[in-house]
Amino acid sequence: MQIKMEDNNSDDEEINPFTNLLTEEQNTKTPNPFTTAQNNNQPLLQNNFIHSIQSTVIIRQLPSEGIAFQLWPAATTLVSLLDNHRINPSTSPLSTVFTSINHPPRILELGSGTGFVGIVAAATLGTNVTLTDLPHVVPNLKFNAEANADVVALNGGAVTFAPLRWGHDADVEMIGNEFDVVIASDVVYHDFLFDPLIETLRLMLIGKKIVFVMAHMKSRDRYRVHDAVHSSWCFSKPLIGNGANKMVI
Repeated sequence: MQIKMEDNNSDDEEINPFTNLLTEEQNTKTPNPFTTAQNNNQPLLQNNFIHSIQSTVIIRQLPSEGIAFQLWPAATTLVSLLDNHRINPSTSPLSTVFTSINHPPRILELGSGTGFVGIVAAATLGTNVTLTDLPHVVPNLKFNAEANADVVALNGGAVTFAPLRWGHDADVEMIGNEFDVVIASDVVYHDFLFDPLIETLRLMLIGKKIVFVMAHMKSRDRYRVHDAVHSSWCFSKPLIGNGANKMVI
């Protein structure tokens, strides 16, 4: 099958367990994921150059398979933040998250999709990242993790992958909750997913504190995601706002 190629060139400080990355509404309209999937039946390999590690991360998308197999704007925004954090952590919004952890952070990515964010996190932070999504998505996660294994390893990181259905206690128990940070980007497309997401986070938080970093750019849902999280854990403190991007804790 023909494959289309594209280039896309302190311990004493208290941290809140939820960091939510929200992006202001863009002038361009977000494409309908179902329309996009129907218009492209070919696998798509995208080369993404990560400046901080001077390496290319290759991501395979399978648009015809559905929304979990495509890259979405929030993922690229979070990747950009991770890239810039490695270049200059002193000015990075993510420094609030990572400087408060005195060891390489153990990271879990929820709703990984293509795994782009988690793979870049492993490489730029030099740490272990576990990618998760529904069982039928895991084979593509495996493909992308293995395609970038050398780049990640050269930078001191490692990537694993596992199925995780939100709200399923057995899945969470299988993965465990020995994580310092949970990341997610554009993970909630349907309203009925809010409650399972919150339940999964609740299970992750039992007996410990975990920082949750979420990037969400679809304007009609972004505040509902924010409200769903904060209605369960009442945190809401502005951290940073710089034009297109706004991060709040």
